[in-house]
Amino acid sequence: MSKSLHWIIPHASGILAALLLGPLLSGLAWVEFFSIPLTAVTGANAVRLVSQGVALGLLMALAASAYQQLPDNGRGSSFLRTIVLPSAALAVVIFGGRTLRTLGSPFIDQIGLSVFAQGYTIMLVVLGLWLTIAWLRHLELLRNTFAPEPVKRKPVRTPVPEESPVTDDSAEIAADPVEKSIAVVMNGNGQPPASLGRYKILKELGRGAMGLVYLGKDPTIQRFVAIKTMRLDEFEEPDKVQEIKARFFREAESAGRLSHPNIVTIYDAGEQDELGYIAMELVEGQSLKNWSRKPNLMPLPQMVPTLASVAEALEYAHQQGVVHRDIKPANIMITKERLVKVMDFGIAKMASSNKTQTDIVLGTPTYMSPEQIAGKKVDGRSDVFSVGVVLFELLTGQPPFTADNLSALLFAIAHHPHPDLHTLRPELPPIFQEVVNRALQKELPQRYRRAGELAQDLRDCLHSLAA
Repeated sequence: MSKSLHWIIPHASGILAALLLGPLLSGLAWVEFFSIPLTAVTGANAVRLVSQGVALGLLMALAASAYQQLPDNGRGSSFLRTIVLPSAALAVVIFGGRTLRTLGSPFIDQIGLSVFAQGYTIMLVVLGLWLTIAWLRHLELLRNTFAPEPVKRKPVRTPVPEESPVTDDSAEIAADPVEKSIAVVMNGNGQPPASLGRYKILKELGRGAMGLVYLGKDPTIQRFVAIKTMRLDEFEEPDKVQEIKARFFREAESAGRLSHPNIVTIYDAGEQDELGYIAMELVEGQSLKNWSRKPNLMPLPQMVPTLASVAEALEYAHQQGVVHRDIKPANIMITKERLVKVMDFGIAKMASSNKTQTDIVLGTPTYMSPEQIAGKKVDGRSDVFSVGVVLFELLTGQPPFTADNLSALLFAIAHHPHPDLHTLRPELPPIFQEVVNRALQKELPQRYRRAGELAQDLRDCLHSLAA
């Protein structure tokens, strides 16, 4: 047996021992003096009833261990992990009921046959519903188990330039060693198109999460825009191209509905020659990435309200049903007018439409939440975790989770506690530690429920500085 399954041995051994010992012990003479307290069950039936009860209890303990030990890999293991508890509970009730009817009839007579039947039926229905709902909600994981592994095409890797001329820093590629290992694919012949839709293309600005970013101009109203593009024809499942396109435009529409002073506006989305594009507000300024390392940390009286504005923008977006999924310093801009602008709403999910995952990563690893890493469905609390990572980084000059390789980094985010803020900056008021701790909770119930709550606590941090 694999060492990774060693936790099964003690539970399985205990279940087998209980099932074997029951019949053996029930044949001994002394069992006639044995009984189950507060019941009329005595003798051999009492011994066998206790042994089978122990076996069923160990079965539930095995299920609980399986839930904790099985890896959440987005495939068969994840599916088993979601159904193991309801399945085990249902088995315990079914076999426990049969055992009571066979060996514990005096006990059933005590409580009444009708009461027992009603209680037994209710438990079966409840557990059956639990198992059915768990099965249906995670059916995609089961499909993934039997789906053939995609044939990976070799990507064309383009080196990331040290400096990008783009003023919209959303096109910047991750700066740390782990994130630099993720290549970006260049498509096309290297020449920008003359136009996309009604927009005239002026020049290439850089490369972003989706693909190339262009400076464009709307000749109708003489407005300059940033145009982000993504190839829509490079899929490993050609029969799903229309579905992927529909998803792309659906996400663009969701992000385009956002209207908030701290969110970059999306003006338009379209398709031309199998190239999907999104035209958005052109932002000139600097990203928070410029203040994320020592000795260039942003002063606290400026940094705290900046992140509070980010959290308020996220609260608005979450109320509209839009989750950012890729909050990081490079996606938060400070404009020349000192306005905070959160960029790339929905871009991470749009980018995930392309099934060639060698060139697209849904989110930036350093800032991902544990549930995002696990491939689970995320909500606004995932963005809250990412803001917590950014807050820690802007306070200390280093991210809370670091590692030598991508796998180790993802494991650290999912399982390791973040460093104590007080040891890195002992002069900070205690409220900063409290905010960071709550934002970076790995368990969702312990994290901020809403980005608005985080924003309020950040405002309170600012008050503590003035006190």
